Amino acid sequence: MKNKKNMIVSALLLSAAMVLSACGSSAKADEPGDTPETPVGSVSGPDEVLEMTITHELGEVTLSKNPEKVIVFDYGLLDIMDNLGVEVMGLPMGNIPSFLEKYSDESKYTNVGTLKEPDFEKIFELSPDVIFISGRTAEAYDELSKIAPTVYLTVNSSDYIGSVEENAKLIGELFSKEAEVKISMTSLKEKIDEISGKVEEKNENALVVLANDGSLSAYGKVSRFGIIHNTLGFKEADEKIEEATHGMSITYEYILEKNPENLFVIDRAAVVGGETDASTVMDNDIVKETEAYKNGKIHYLNPEVWYITSGGFTGTGVMLDEIAAALEK
Repeated sequence: MKNKKNMIVSALLLSAAMVLSACGSSAKADEPGDTPETPVGSVSGPDEVLEMTITHELGEVTLSKNPEKVIVFDYGLLDIMDNLGVEVMGLPMGNIPSFLEKYSDESKYTNVGTLKEPDFEKIFELSPDVIFISGRTAEAYDELSKIAPTVYLTVNSSDYIGSVEENAKLIGELFSKEAEVKISMTSLKEKIDEISGKVEEKNENALVVLANDGSLSAYGKVSRFGIIHNTLGFKEADEKIEEATHGMSITYEYILEKNPENLFVIDRAAVVGGETDASTVMDNDIVKETEAYKNGKIHYLNPEVWYITSGGFTGTGVMLDEIAAALEK
């Protein structure tokens, strides 16, 4: 019995010692200069710098997430950032589309040159955290990269909406706006599904033409305006259009020969300057012989969106709305 009592007392004393030891360890961790061990891979606190590596067509950059000083040389990318609530400090201010007009305020934003000719000195003075560019600024990539991490993002002509989503997801991840990107992309995809369904029902062809101060160019399925064919489903009035950045040069006779059921016209001169607008160019006796003219299906598209600002959320929404309206004619 005595031995049993001794065993119980020993057990109690051992338990007490363990409790005191645990309390002592806890107290030590709270003393100034002592830091509890942090498991590998865990977030140590709000001051931790999180980095993101971006690989693009012109190179690779690593930069801190949520950069604060942003310069952008593409209005489609600016459109995405605007929708996500991402602040920018500088951009080229020529040809800013009306729905992004607030960015022409030089009291809030800095004009950093043009899309093709950046003001390197001014950009250097701004000391940006990141610079976003696209095709029109590609030749300046090396010089811009010497100033700050430069990200090159563009739109794939054969997969317009896929490119928009890819660019938006990258920007969303960099600025912690993934949820906002998902909402915007879902909305665009729902519009596309609705429009493509109506296009399929009509089963009509189309020809996309760029009017440039009197001259005409045609664009096919793999082109900057290919969304009309490869995403929304209009058949091509001509399946042999040459793939070229500035389109395939055509004549009025060509338009009549292809005789499209729908003629989509984009007026480049309206946004870059010119003496002859698209409606004057298309007011031609040869064009008037086409099915598109006879059925009231010559559709003039918004050039500041289709030619200057494609690749963003609002701009793409405008593009889709215009095609939807054309289907009602």
